[in-house]
Amino acid sequence: MWAVHALCTGDGRLVLWAEDSELPARVPGRAPRGPLAHPFAVAGEALRDGLGAERSEVVATHVQLPSYASAPVPSPELVRDPLTAGPTPRGKLRLREWVVPAVSCHPAEVAELLDEGGPGCRFGASARFLRGLTEWAEQLVSRGRVLPALVDADGEPTARWRPVLSSTDSAHFVALRDAMPPAFRCARGDAPAEVLRTAVEALVDGLVRGRVADLEPAHGRTAAAAWLRALTGDPRVDGAAGRLRGLARELDAWRASGGQDKPVRTCFRLHAPEDDDEDWCLEFLLQAADDPSVLVPASEVWRAHGGVLQRWVDEPEELLLADLGAASRIVPALDAALRVPHPSELLLDVDGAHEFLTHAALLDQAGFGVLLPSWWGRPEQLGLKLTATSTGTTGAVTKESGVGLADLVDYRWDLALGTEQLTEAELEELAAAKVPLVRLRGRWVRLDRERLAAGLAFLERSGSGQMTAGDVLLQAGLPAEDEQRPMPVVEVDARGWVGDLLSGQLEQRLEPVEPPAGFTATLRPYQQRGLAWLAFLDRLGLGACLADDMGLGKTVQLLALEVLARERGPRGPTLLVCPMSVVGNWQREAARFAPSLAVHVHHGSDRLTGEALREEVGRYDLVITTYPLAARDADALREVRWDRVVLDEAQNVKNSRSRQAQAVRGLSARQRIALTGTPVENRLAELWSILDFANPGMLGPLSTFRARFAVPIERDGDTEAAGRLRRVTGPFVLRRVKTDPAIIDDLPDKVEMKQLCNLTAEQASLYQAVVDDMLARIDDSEGVERRGLVLATMSKLKQVCNHPAQLLGDGSPLPGRSGKVARLEEILESVLAEGDKALCFTQFAGFAGMLVPHLAARFDTEVLLLHGGTPKRERDELVRRFQEADGPAVFLLSLKAGGTGLTLTAANHVIHLDRWWNPAVEDQATDRAFRIGQRRDVQVRKLTCIGTLEEKVDRLMADKKALARLVVGSGENWLTELSTSQLRELVSLEAEAVGE
Repeated sequence: MWAVHALCTGDGRLVLWAEDSELPARVPGRAPRGPLAHPFAVAGEALRDGLGAERSEVVATHVQLPSYASAPVPSPELVRDPLTAGPTPRGKLRLREWVVPAVSCHPAEVAELLDEGGPGCRFGASARFLRGLTEWAEQLVSRGRVLPALVDADGEPTARWRPVLSSTDSAHFVALRDAMPPAFRCARGDAPAEVLRTAVEALVDGLVRGRVADLEPAHGRTAAAAWLRALTGDPRVDGAAGRLRGLARELDAWRASGGQDKPVRTCFRLHAPEDDDEDWCLEFLLQAADDPSVLVPASEVWRAHGGVLQRWVDEPEELLLADLGAASRIVPALDAALRVPHPSELLLDVDGAHEFLTHAALLDQAGFGVLLPSWWGRPEQLGLKLTATSTGTTGAVTKESGVGLADLVDYRWDLALGTEQLTEAELEELAAAKVPLVRLRGRWVRLDRERLAAGLAFLERSGSGQMTAGDVLLQAGLPAEDEQRPMPVVEVDARGWVGDLLSGQLEQRLEPVEPPAGFTATLRPYQQRGLAWLAFLDRLGLGACLADDMGLGKTVQLLALEVLARERGPRGPTLLVCPMSVVGNWQREAARFAPSLAVHVHHGSDRLTGEALREEVGRYDLVITTYPLAARDADALREVRWDRVVLDEAQNVKNSRSRQAQAVRGLSARQRIALTGTPVENRLAELWSILDFANPGMLGPLSTFRARFAVPIERDGDTEAAGRLRRVTGPFVLRRVKTDPAIIDDLPDKVEMKQLCNLTAEQASLYQAVVDDMLARIDDSEGVERRGLVLATMSKLKQVCNHPAQLLGDGSPLPGRSGKVARLEEILESVLAEGDKALCFTQFAGFAGMLVPHLAARFDTEVLLLHGGTPKRERDELVRRFQEADGPAVFLLSLKAGGTGLTLTAANHVIHLDRWWNPAVEDQATDRAFRIGQRRDVQVRKLTCIGTLEEKVDRLMADKKALARLVVGSGENWLTELSTSQLRELVSLEAEAVGE
């Protein structure tokens, strides 16, 4: 595995280099003076090929790194197999210069390289920093925040595209400077601000050149023509030195006229009038460009003649006057401030204040600081309030009242400011206002007279009447105006069952539903409420996203809904799409808790298609298939009219453009349900994808969703947009977490569950080979030899079930080869998304060592390992770190070394990667987390491969618990006494064991 790092060199190049976990961890002996080759750096050509950096150049770069006497300290992102890494170097740490082979990246390809990386790559903090820096540079270029320049680079006149930072951009620059990892500047001794400025300029110049490369080059022999040609081609400018110096001075003066590249800039702060005062006050201040928190009022500048600002600029008074003159070209009203000797503020009337507010963005783009009243940035919007009243109650709905989205409800439209409905008197006052800013209910409001007139006309035309319940839901989900409505809907006040749906408290309002007679599980109170919510949306034909926390029983709630629906009347089949790793879980859970359901698995090379498929599925209640097959058989599955389509682990369709996401969207169904414990993993676009499956079109096109919700929330932290999104999605998303007060009392102290996994084709082939070898040799052996053969075979079969690489011992890569590892990744993904911690036990220390670098790279987090060879001092340190609130979240332990004597109550998840046939041993390991000091409920998962030795022994133990506790107490020895026919039956591989 590689740990990839980024840095900015002294000559402005952006380079990537990497450490390889497979190379030696140290250099023997004491290193001589002078820079040495980094001992475990990836070769430059290998790195270029691994990253796919075809346009990049391999270079040797000198870096300063924390080092011991004999070797550099491995970066935190470099994870080695702890069992083969050798001892950790010790001694005094100091900075030492090393030479690393690196890839000098073309700025236009940096984003692509850092977005995709390569197999087995883990990005370090510096590489992630460069990725964020590249995204910001792309924003600057897209917004046109660049200017051409002529600079001196190593004695040669050079054309450059340089960033132009607004006040907001300057603040972002400061935040990036403070967040810069030391590794990003380990090749040069400059201050962080200078390194950042160099990196941003390199990115901006490369990105702009990528966009203008196809422009027709300028013709002529003048200095300006040579400079223009250099802006789109070779950056070196040919021409007479004198003429180029003159052009450079003119360009510098032009750039400076825009208020850029100055350590101090003028800032304007607008104060709204208070009480009975009618004047607005525009205050002038000077602000440090690299530290926006330094704000000095102009009155103090004149009184102290610069004062604290002299640290940045010698003559701040002259700068203030020059900036006011430049700003007056944007806001002419500022001319009045220049008529007094020492301008510090300007009084404005309402019209003048509105003119300044509307030009504030232009001032910001010109590089001035602008501080506006908070209500201007997020004004309370003049919009429409919809009041709708439906007949019937929630209780009636749960008793087959027959209401639905086609029912007519009474409605009335009103104008509202924010969520406050305006009175007739206030509307008359607004209509009579002659100015764009109005004080209403004690606060200032920006009035759009055209919108107000259109709103009043809309009320006269469509003020009240009747509409369908579905239209009410549509209005709640469409806050922007359309052809029928002249302004946004700022509030929907619905009453009756529609009000319950939109209340945000639907789960609490619904009467809990008792599980049907054909359902054998006992539902907990919160699960009964979840069933009631699902049944409610089922009757209305609305899609649902059940997003309960992992371990709260989404499976049993869905199965209870299926049984309930079937007992209420004939229904078509339900199609359930899930990862291959949980197909077996669904089969067995359905057989256990919903035996009345007829279940069919659409999988395998002999699966049906076309007319045969339509006839076959009609005989079943629940049809289970996988995401890859849903995409592969999309045409055949679309021909079936499904009553319901359910997506389990619905985060599999978080990428709306993926083939499987498009396939499941194309399925025809009366209702759609998404089950996921992580509805949002990285971006809000993932939530859109899941909900667009459940209720197509509810959130509009993805582009509209991004503009309306994703960008304001993710980039700006817009709480109003977040609240609006909750209002729109709330009726259709039910999420309960384990820490909810209403949930925690419902949960038992410890929840144990089996996680059934499939084998890959490679695992199945190896498994069968081991079985065939044992059966061929066992008839010719007896006594100790036979028992040894059986035990060795059992161990090999367990290793195959874990991962082929464990049995083969060839150091081959792990991804995509083991159903059990895939299921472990899915579980840990949910655990980490919830901020929880997990213990992972295995009886094979070697397997744990293989998993450490794999999981660390997969989740970009530190993974701890404790095994029998761990010294006591290191063992204690591992436990201490894991128990800390901000310590590592994943702890791998060998069953023998970590199964007793430890207190690890920071974990509330325990995962047994492979089965120990003595239940007491597993219970002892589980008790590392489930013991005194544990304040949360513990979820225990035992990973078991379907149709293999693991499942069959587990089934045998479950069927004969009393006997098993007696005979299994000595470990696996009881297996050696089975007859050959019993062994053959026990180890034989069943067809359902193999996944995709």
